[in-house]
Amino acid sequence: MEPDTRKPFIRYSFFRVEPEWRRLDDGQRREGRAQLVEAVAELGSTIDVHSYSLVGTRADVDFMLWQIAPSLEALQGLAARIRTTGMGRYLTMPYSYLAVTRPSPYTKGHRHTGQTSRDGTITPRGDDYLFVYPFTKTHEWYQLPQESRQSIMGEHFRLGHRYPGIKVHTAYSFGIDDHDFVLGFEGNDPEEFVRLVMGLRHSRARPYTLIDTPIFTCVSTPLEKCLTNLG
Repeated sequence: MEPDTRKPFIRYSFFRVEPEWRRLDDGQRREGRAQLVEAVAELGSTIDVHSYSLVGTRADVDFMLWQIAPSLEALQGLAARIRTTGMGRYLTMPYSYLAVTRPSPYTKGHRHTGQTSRDGTITPRGDDYLFVYPFTKTHEWYQLPQESRQSIMGEHFRLGHRYPGIKVHTAYSFGIDDHDFVLGFEGNDPEEFVRLVMGLRHSRARPYTLIDTPIFTCVSTPLEKCLTNLG
């Protein structure tokens, strides 16, 4: 039997560095950064980790690690390992979103080139930007007949097709976090994403949105550079 190589668990961890970090001397900061980079690299064979800088895009977080893992224990292992590093002692995590991948109930017979696979597997494309936010629908949405929800989501998909440069990654948080979903949109043009979101505001699905904030604009950046950007 072939080993199970699935990585169904998704976590977006947003970090902020404490002001005390910048008061350390250059050598201490350099050593702390190296320890954190090494800690993430050590688990690279188990967890897919993609780093993003939020310096200049958010006032309350500095960088983000997008993790795709085979188990919750693997995610816990990485979190614990980061905390043992010299830099980890100066990090807080204002936001963290946990979810799992699964097939969408609305995409049977539907395929959009470049989008999330039918089985729900998430494979980052490696674009310059990632736009992330938690998402929860209203109770009324889940009371609609399946046919009505399918029709509304069909319109949603057609609107999304107008923006082929944006790739959506949908992960499910029901029962394991505070929201229904966590959405990640990859793209190379922030203005295209703005146009997509503006277009979706007019869709029939919009009145059934309960929560879709906070929204994070993340810039793909090697982890070492993410950390040196912090001063």
